[in-house]
Amino acid sequence: MNARVQPYISQHCILLADFAVHALVAEVNLTPKPALVDQRGSGAHDDLTLDLMERSAHSLQPMFVAMAQAAFQHRTCSQALREAIGEIGRVGEATMLHTTGGVNTHRGAIWALGLMVTAAALASLTAKPVQAVELCQLAGKIAQFEDRCIPRQALSHGQQVQKALGISGAKAQAQQGFPTIVKFGLPELDKSRQTQGNEITARVDALLAMMTTLDDTCVLYRAGEAGLARMQQGAQEVLDLGGYSTFAGQHAFNFLEQDLLRLRASPGGVADLLAATLFIDRVEQFYFNNK
Repeated sequence: MNARVQPYISQHCILLADFAVHALVAEVNLTPKPALVDQRGSGAHDDLTLDLMERSAHSLQPMFVAMAQAAFQHRTCSQALREAIGEIGRVGEATMLHTTGGVNTHRGAIWALGLMVTAAALASLTAKPVQAVELCQLAGKIAQFEDRCIPRQALSHGQQVQKALGISGAKAQAQQGFPTIVKFGLPELDKSRQTQGNEITARVDALLAMMTTLDDTCVLYRAGEAGLARMQQGAQEVLDLGGYSTFAGQHAFNFLEQDLLRLRASPGGVADLLAATLFIDRVEQFYFNNK
């Protein structure tokens, strides 16, 4: 690799990692979010706090740097790249668990944002501005390679739900090119920004839009199919009433949150996708303005 190019690559990897960490911090600080950790409190969680989530997010910065570096090293979607970032992700998860004292704060986000950071680094090798849909598709292509190095371990909560109910989870969402983000999250973020002109409202509405359709395994594990139906229907009702910016929408939002808190149903899968949505949005703006 050309020594004159190396400093740029190093700086760019750090920049993408910073975007990813910022997206995680922005997601957890977004307030209000139904039954999720935010600036008001811990939502439906007994083991999570805002401070813990922020410390966890910052602990993942070296992992995201390493994933971007792997993309520059391999320069294309491949089995080798997939397995390289898989190993980096496992190291990052261990760091996260050490930071949090064993609490799973960002395992799902490591998967989604890890793919996005890798895809963004690959996309930056081209001469054209990065489009959000293309970034999701590229992340999906990386996810379609199977990581043959994954160690045998007990099924996660999400995997248990997938096996019991026969639904797709975070892996399928990624392999399909993150359709929930492409079809619901990003369009609602743009729409709400244009109509409401308020960034907080736009992000809440984007979260709600993804809640209307995602089979969130976090909710399913905690509250079953009834909890998932309440999440999806309640989020749709808020949007049908004009979104969180309206009085009627806020009223419906509050009822939805009360029900999810009663059910202990935290939409953590949607929260991971919101962080990925915010990362994609930031990367798209950066590349558009700098190419």
